[in-house]
Amino acid sequence: MAVWNLGSINIDNAYRVPHLPGPGETLSATAHQQGLGGKGANMSVAIARGAGRVTHIGAVGGDGAWTVERLMEYGVDTRSIATMRGEATGHANIAVAEDGENQIIIYPGTNGMITEEMIGAALSTASPGDTLVTQNETNGQLYAAQIAKQLGLRVVYAAAPFDAAAVEAVLPFVDLLVLNEVEAEQLQAALGKDLSDLGIDDIVVTLGGDGSRWINVSAETETHVPAIPVTPVDTTGAGDTFTGFLIAGLDRGLPMAQALSLATQAGALMVTRLGTADVIPDLKEIEDARLA
Repeated sequence: MAVWNLGSINIDNAYRVPHLPGPGETLSATAHQQGLGGKGANMSVAIARGAGRVTHIGAVGGDGAWTVERLMEYGVDTRSIATMRGEATGHANIAVAEDGENQIIIYPGTNGMITEEMIGAALSTASPGDTLVTQNETNGQLYAAQIAKQLGLRVVYAAAPFDAAAVEAVLPFVDLLVLNEVEAEQLQAALGKDLSDLGIDDIVVTLGGDGSRWINVSAETETHVPAIPVTPVDTTGAGDTFTGFLIAGLDRGLPMAQALSLATQAGALMVTRLGTADVIPDLKEIEDARLA
């Protein structure tokens, strides 16, 4: 099968700082790194490195040609990425503290300019049983989810950055929901419902250092997947890496439990590296690391 990812593409500027800045505080960075990022791009790279076949649906500006080339180098099909001359590619400024925690400021740029025509043209070549992935760093998620369901695709939704109205609109079309524990609390508060009452059969909640939990509503089961102890260097992109490898595993036919195990190993290895899409591990690196 194939994966279609409607997702953001950002130019990431990461700054290493002694600690995360407080209100009104100015800090001198000890290091700077520019690279490919954005939740969507990170997930596409992770899916490709997890041996999934992924087409990215998105847009960049005239300054983003190199990001498309980088995605191609990592094995992502980029034919459905539009270049909008005269516009700016999405940007992210990331402060990374010595303990690995981060703060991120995002400018959406062309990530917010994706048209329904672009989405429809990309998905016109999808097949029943394929997977659509989307998140909240672009526009067009609802339209894409609606079209995907009409075409018989499985819809995976990473509900981040959290926006209650956007999430509520997309939920009726979702087969697998992935969110972190804070987003899960926000969603339940916004809708006044427990996760098991959302009408979605599979829900995965990431718990940071406590691992993740998988709720299978139809089977009335909840499975905890423990985290793998590592010393974090940078947590940026770890959640996207987890989600991308989870999707890649499922697309390759792995049972959910095995796909979650693979995703957990990928996320653990990712936090030991400084950077985003450019340092996402592949299957061989995960195997060689022998994390458990």
